[in-house]
Amino acid sequence: MTETNGTTETRVPVTVLTGFLGSGKTTLLNRILTEQHGKRIAVIENEFGEIGVDQELVINAEEEVFEMNNGCICCTVRGDLIRILGNLMKRKDKFDYIMVETTGLADPGPVAQTFFVDEEMQSKVALDGVVTLVDAKHIWQHIDTSDEAKEQVAFADVILLNKTDLVPPEELDKLEARIKAMNSAARIYRTRDAVVDLDRVLNLGGFNLDRALEVDPKFLEPEYPFEWAGVYELGEGQYEFALQPGPDETMNAALLPLEDSSPESLEAVKMDAALAFSDDEFDLDCGEFFAPGKQLWQLKLGGRAVRFAVRITQPGAYALFTEHKPVEFQAELRDAGSALTPVVQHEYKPDHEHDDEVTSVGINVAGDLDDKKLNAWLGNLLQTKGTDIFRMKGVLSIKNNPNRFVFQGVHMLFDGRPDRLWGMEPRHNSLIFIGRNLNRAELNEEFRKCLA
Repeated sequence: MTETNGTTETRVPVTVLTGFLGSGKTTLLNRILTEQHGKRIAVIENEFGEIGVDQELVINAEEEVFEMNNGCICCTVRGDLIRILGNLMKRKDKFDYIMVETTGLADPGPVAQTFFVDEEMQSKVALDGVVTLVDAKHIWQHIDTSDEAKEQVAFADVILLNKTDLVPPEELDKLEARIKAMNSAARIYRTRDAVVDLDRVLNLGGFNLDRALEVDPKFLEPEYPFEWAGVYELGEGQYEFALQPGPDETMNAALLPLEDSSPESLEAVKMDAALAFSDDEFDLDCGEFFAPGKQLWQLKLGGRAVRFAVRITQPGAYALFTEHKPVEFQAELRDAGSALTPVVQHEYKPDHEHDDEVTSVGINVAGDLDDKKLNAWLGNLLQTKGTDIFRMKGVLSIKNNPNRFVFQGVHMLFDGRPDRLWGMEPRHNSLIFIGRNLNRAELNEEFRKCLA
């Protein structure tokens, strides 16, 4: 509990830590976790890509770290984020602060939005602020072309202009002026290696909602992982959901029971639908059936007209949530061949999309590495592909070395150092590359050649 304006705040404060790829978020997080500040902190991390290495890069600490892989917290009121926060609240006596570190490709707006549009979260946690790190060396390559980089600056309460040792003072002045033009209300601090007084990033006193609404007037209009929902009154029996070829090879859908067929009942299950859409999908081929429940069904079209059976065992009102608008697939829920008209229907604000050119390549390989082969490969990779590699990081096992070797890189800059002893932990190599024009097969093949 914290004191706010003379009153006791019983909600747990949350800081959202954001910044473009390689800006220094993990470095700052390590500093926060190891400083003697007397706070017990739970950490939620999100990584872009199929291999999550951030948790291994976070220094061992008493704090708990929760990791979400191959996802994007920034998309929608995320079901997985809500789940983790909900589970944390069941043992809130174990910690007194929460930090959410987003992927470097995240727009922090929808992350912050989670704490305002979900009533249960509002009653338990309070968004203390958004802290954005800016890579003073490389941000110029992204600030004019990346919407995410701009939004990370625009939504920040505090901005850390990091890596100041890599650029001359006049460039820092120019960059700070540019950032102030984008967000004049944020407090800006210049840092090296993310060294900052923790009082400047924790206990900020609250996220500036008014400024968020100025940046995005639709800030409180949540994004969802579905674009449409229709309410139907269904009796016991079997129905048919028919789709024609559309813009995608699959269509995700969920069917949830309602109290009644009113708009209020549809509104009441919206979060259940968001949770269902954040879960693993269950693949269905043409002719297979699905049933009501908190299950996400991935309907496989394959470029052809398809039909799926829908089984109802309990008569009543049901809400069909679909990933895309039905009109895009000429989709219809049918009874005895006749299309049913929904009693209520609603279109939702869809997820934003990331730059499709930005991809990730993860490598997870057992065995020890030959340090000379590794150095030669990394040197050549940075020289020839460095401009396309936004971010790389990982944990490596070097032959005859009892310590883990951790590294991080941004474009052509590389920083690697010995870490803790492997001990009883199985030796392994886990690394990830994030960037443009990445060749998955080539990266995997060349890395394996470095094995001893």
